[in-house]
Amino acid sequence: MTWAPESSFSVRAISYPSRWFRWARDPGHAHRIAILSRTPVFAGLPRRLLGRLATKLFEKSYAAGEVIFHEGDPGKCLFVVLDGEIEILQQTNEGERRIVSFGPGTAFGELALIDNLPRSATARASVPSLLLMLYRTHFEALVGGDRAIAFVVMQNLLRMMAGYVRAANRAPASRPEAPGPASGAAAGVPGAPTSP
Repeated sequence: MTWAPESSFSVRAISYPSRWFRWARDPGHAHRIAILSRTPVFAGLPRRLLGRLATKLFEKSYAAGEVIFHEGDPGKCLFVVLDGEIEILQQTNEGERRIVSFGPGTAFGELALIDNLPRSATARASVPSLLLMLYRTHFEALVGGDRAIAFVVMQNLLRMMAGYVRAANRAPASRPEAPGPASGAAAGVPGAPTSP
């Protein structure tokens, strides 16, 4: 009787770690982790958790001028710009108005992780762009299984929302001024801005 090694077991035991190491050393994966670590929504997550998060993201390319979503569309996912530039537009009486543009490392559409309301603006690629997409259902499954991710991301989302509220309060054009001393802090309204 000749001895034959259990090659199928040995190959599987060796191939799994080598496959994992190839994935972990993949430059594309390393680039995604680097971008996610700079994205405010995921700031503070350790590399291990960013790696788990990266496996839940979908990658999609958009041509210059291609619309990612329209104002009024249902919000289903958060986007992270991996490469390229995205412009956010709102429809006005005078036509489209560019609100802001986002480059690599920026997340947009984050409200889709929180509520089911329609998109408040249109997003369009201004140059060929590569985006990462995190669907709400995948996000909920991820945070449901890991409290550390849930806590950090929700804390970051709250900070972002607070920043949006503060910016809106500082924008004089978005807030009509009431004449006389009955407006703002002079009227004793708690939380009212004290400067224009």
